[in-house]
Amino acid sequence: MDVDSAKIGVVGAGSWGTALASLLGMKGYDVKLWVYERQVKECIAETHENKLFLPGIALSENIDPSNDLAGVVSDKDLVLVVVPSHVMRETAENFFKYLSDRSIIVSASKGIENKTHLTMTGVLKDVLPGTFKNRLAVLSGPSFGKEVAKKVPTVVTAASADPEVAVFVQNVFVTPFFRVYTNDDVMGVELGGAVKNVIAIASGIIDGLGLGLNTRAALITRGLAEMRRLGIKLGANPHTFAGLAGMGDLVLTCTGSLSRNHTVGKLIGEGKKLGEILSDMNMVAEGVKTAKSVRNLSLRVGVEMPISHAVYGILYEDLSPRDAVFQLMTRDLKDELDDLR
Repeated sequence: MDVDSAKIGVVGAGSWGTALASLLGMKGYDVKLWVYERQVKECIAETHENKLFLPGIALSENIDPSNDLAGVVSDKDLVLVVVPSHVMRETAENFFKYLSDRSIIVSASKGIENKTHLTMTGVLKDVLPGTFKNRLAVLSGPSFGKEVAKKVPTVVTAASADPEVAVFVQNVFVTPFFRVYTNDDVMGVELGGAVKNVIAIASGIIDGLGLGLNTRAALITRGLAEMRRLGIKLGANPHTFAGLAGMGDLVLTCTGSLSRNHTVGKLIGEGKKLGEILSDMNMVAEGVKTAKSVRNLSLRVGVEMPISHAVYGILYEDLSPRDAVFQLMTRDLKDELDDLR
């Protein structure tokens, strides 16, 4: 398959999907972009701007927005799926019958399905015909859509069980401002991208409580330990969590002002209620739903994840943020590296 002449469809026009579609358009690809909202589709077509999800950014004129999902994915060499994790299954069920047999499917969505505890490629494998199971890849790493759209130097990883698929995805997306590595650890890359959103809510809560930089640094470090611990249990490569989809994405999401998950946590730490916060947001904070998945998955497989459980308690069981911090700080003492021996 020729990288330079690849036909590309992008499913999902939130900030991240729009930014990636624009990046591909700037490379010269003619990009079909599926947009859920009719008014957003019309805005992109008429003004070359996604004023709802990526305001103030001039988009590539090579983007062709459409509300026709079948038309966007039909006869494509690469289909990039960038929808909220809780609608991944429904969206895939709606488009899989229109895929070309040659299509490579790339997920840039980050989350774990609530009912099944599957990662996004797990959901895709569950829905797509068997012929696509070796044609799946994941694009992940420390990357805010707004900064990518502004051509801020960014580095991510493309993961696939098939090295040739990973290299193809790498070459499709790479630009002088968007560097792409490859990785064969799909599970580790996806777990990193999902769990970091839960830890980012915790980091925001810490900031909302005004607890300082020491606390945030400890939170990020122990959050990484939880991420790695779950990954090892599920067969991931532990080294992945020291990389772009692990530590890299975790640091960005826990500290960056553009992080929706951090913003949710900060507002909770300041005393606002979750329902009120979410009603004021245009975009999805994936960590809110993923907190349920991570908590239930960790219980199912027997992995200790106290920070993630505390976030679940705050979001869904009315646990006080300050009580959660006290509980975490007064847990039984242990060796720092006990999960690595």
